[in-house]
Amino acid sequence: MSEASKVDTPLPFEELADAIKSHRSVYGHISGLQLDRAAPGEAWSSLPYRPVFVGDTGTGVLHGGVVTAMLDESCGMAVQLALDGTRAIATLDLRIDYLKPATPGLDIRAHAICYRVTRSIAFVRATAYQETEDDPVATATACFMVGANRTNMLKGRSREDLALPTLEAPDDPAGPFAQSPFARALGIRVSEDGTLVMPFSQKIIGNPILPAIHGGMTGAFLETTAIVGVTRELGVSLPKPIGLTINYLRSGRALDSYANVSIVKQGRRVVAFEAQAWQDDRSKPIASAFGHFMLRQAPGADEE
Repeated sequence: MSEASKVDTPLPFEELADAIKSHRSVYGHISGLQLDRAAPGEAWSSLPYRPVFVGDTGTGVLHGGVVTAMLDESCGMAVQLALDGTRAIATLDLRIDYLKPATPGLDIRAHAICYRVTRSIAFVRATAYQETEDDPVATATACFMVGANRTNMLKGRSREDLALPTLEAPDDPAGPFAQSPFARALGIRVSEDGTLVMPFSQKIIGNPILPAIHGGMTGAFLETTAIVGVTRELGVSLPKPIGLTINYLRSGRALDSYANVSIVKQGRRVVAFEAQAWQDDRSKPIASAFGHFMLRQAPGADEE
């Protein structure tokens, strides 16, 4: 049997679920994300708590990008479980609503449901929670392209058989991300002109065959950019994420990524922003994001 015919051979459901478990994205594998339970079009996953996931050491709360990346990959697993293992998928857009901060020290779980698949598009919704699904940390809705490229991550070598990098946050007590281990783990830095840079590395890979940057990592980068930009421009404390919609415009290649943010509307309590990420050509962004932050203001202040 030729390699092409092997790639195009549908997998029985149990084999499909096993392939998904062992062929996580590079980031998904090193983050510890696990597929705990599978059903056609449904995925139950879990992510163990790790100090490197923290976004603010002052509170111990996880970086929103950790939740974004988990939900993105969990939604992808649900889509794969609705298919037959022969086609590649890619995130087109992802909306995250942050309902409450994740409790420090507790694992995060997710339940994703692919509720409709057309010839080219799959529609998914997901919930992230800790104690019970009835008390969610965040919810997500997403669209995925089916047959996005010629690769098939489920047919290659298991990620468990490969030498993979570790996810560590180097100390940088004088840097802008001294209080954000997750931003340091991704290597994010601020350039002299204020643009944020996320250097390419093996640990942020989603599809290792292309290779392509994990959509959740791009989302985490855009959210970090928005937090830094809003905090710097408004002179406020770290804002609280409310919601974020990410549009994936091009594949993030094995290159450094850059991003900036602009404030769309500022109220007394809420600020709307738009962020954009690109690589070698600023006029060709790889992703854009629109979202809202809650500002930390004095009691009694009203929204404009």
